[in-house]
Parts: sequence; structure tokens; C-alpha cells
Amino acid sequence: MRFRLLLPVVLVGLLLRGAPLFCQQLTVQSEGGKQIVFTRAEIEALPHTKLTASVAGGPTTFEGVLLNAVLGKAGVGLGESLKGKRLASCLLVEAADGYRVVIALPELDPAFTDKQILLAYLKDGKPLDEKEGPYRIVIPDEKRMARWVRQVTTLKIVDVQ
Repeated sequence: MRFRLLLPVVLVGLLLRGAPLFCQQLTVQSEGGKQIVFTRAEIEALPHTKLTASVAGGPTTFEGVLLNAVLGKAGVGLGESLKGKRLASCLLVEAADGYRVVIALPELDPAFTDKQILLAYLKDGKPLDEKEGPYRIVIPDEKRMARWVRQVTTLKIVDVQ
């Protein structure tokens, strides 16, 4: 009888313990609709970058991976393959709360720009809090932070018709 009562409690505990890990996943959808889901460990295994930007009037250091590295790992071609009709493609960044922005693919390609766009998971050396994280887009040279998407869940390549 005790086992029957204890089993649901244990199962709920295991589900709740795994929830933060699920929330740390990032889905990338390529041009063909193929989806790849990255874990936090897979994202952290990519080359690490630090950027300092002015936030609320003061310098803030963000750490994470360059967005083009995440796309490259997902098989989204930049560089030589970014020409012709593909120049009309963009990255749709989606957040947990439904907020969405677009970034033109040439903005992510080092052959077109020196701009660095970061998928951050640390802020001033600490993990992003629930309001910002687990991932956030950081674009240091933009005057407005409207494309600094918080709680990033999905990256989709979209063709503009």
C-alpha cells in the first residue's frame, strides 16, 4: 500500500527535476524544415565568446556562442553558399513568450560583416535568470535592444517571398 502512494510522488519529482533540462533545449529549423534540438551541453561545447555591451547605462558582459556557430552546427550554410536567392532568407528567432524577430542571414555571415551576434547563456559570469534565459540574443552595436530576444527557444530559417 505504501508503495502505491509513494510511486506518484517519486514520478512527479522526477518529472519536475527534468523540466529545467528540457527548458534548456534550443530547436533549430533549417531551410528544408529539418529540425535539430540542441541541449545546453551541446551549445556550451561550441567555441565560447564574451561580449561587453551597455545595458541600463552600464557595461554588462555576456558569454555564450556566436549565432552563426549554432547555425553552422545545425547544417545551415553561410559563407560561399550565401548568394543569389539565399540572400533573401532570414533567421526567425522565437521566444517562449511568443516574441519573434528576424535577422537577415548576411548579418550573421563573417564574409558580409564583422558584426557579432551572440546566443548568450551567461551574464556577468552567472547563468541568465528565468526572465532572460536560458538563452538570449545579444547584438552589441544596435542602438535599440528590440532584437535582443530573451528566453530564446527556436531559430528558424525562413525564405522571404
